[in-house]
Amino acid sequence: MNAVTILGLVAGICTTSAVVPQLIKAWKTKKVEDVSPGMFAILMLGVGLWVVYGILKNDLAIILTNGVSFLFNLSMLYLMIQYRRN
Repeated sequence: MNAVTILGLVAGICTTSAVVPQLIKAWKTKKVEDVSPGMFAILMLGVGLWVVYGILKNDLAIILTNGVSFLFNLSMLYLMIQYRRN
């Protein structure tokens, strides 16, 4: 694994894990009123497009980190929908 790939993986891990504290907080408190669903929807579109880009470029670092990020953001969007109903 070369330095550029490692750099890409570290950058991807940082951006992917950025949503984890918000996800945990929303799950524990069941409070999501101050979280923007629009922001998460746009973010999901962006990371989804990054996954497609990674597939087209055959870049595993881009595919993996953005794929996981998409799942985290989808989970947060689900929590927002679920907890705002109650």
